[in-house]
Amino acid sequence: METKQQVKIEVADPTTLGLFGLAIVTFVASSQKLGLTDGLAFVLPWALFLGGFAQLIAAMFDFKHNNLFGATAFSAYGLFWIGMGMSWLIKLGCFGETLAASVDPKQLGFVFIGYFILTISLTISSLKMSKAMFFLMSLIAILFLGLGLDAFGCGHIWHSIAAYSEMAIALLTFYVLSAKYLNTYFSKELLKVGKPFLK
Repeated sequence: METKQQVKIEVADPTTLGLFGLAIVTFVASSQKLGLTDGLAFVLPWALFLGGFAQLIAAMFDFKHNNLFGATAFSAYGLFWIGMGMSWLIKLGCFGETLAASVDPKQLGFVFIGYFILTISLTISSLKMSKAMFFLMSLIAILFLGLGLDAFGCGHIWHSIAAYSEMAIALLTFYVLSAKYLNTYFSKELLKVGKPFLK
């Protein structure tokens, strides 16, 4: 009689890697939006590799962990940053003058509003996570709303809202990933993230 044996391969929680990718890319991107740095040349590699690939790697392992939130968020945001990197390359003329000349920022506006809608759903589900995670997701929703309305030409104020919310996202993400890593590593709560709003 033939017997079947299933082997389960344990993998570490990828959350800290995904959060680090998010923290770094928003940190450097917000510096450009706030006028602390100039140009996109040195934003691009971090958008592609940390914002994009690092979050996609985290998403793949979150699928293995059956973590629907992490898998959805990291894959969606990872692909967002790869898409943004490609969009910047097109705008900078790296794929030819024809594409660069036909750029319509309102198309990105629709992308941002689409991500805003997704983020609202993720923010609602984060009510069952920590308070820190809920505030982080709320800031991401504000960022996408600001980016979208700025792309549609609704006023420079939305660019400023996007810039400051993106910097706040970076700083809060550094805290959340530090809490996740240290609390897990030492098996006790060294950094508080707050109990969830909903049980």
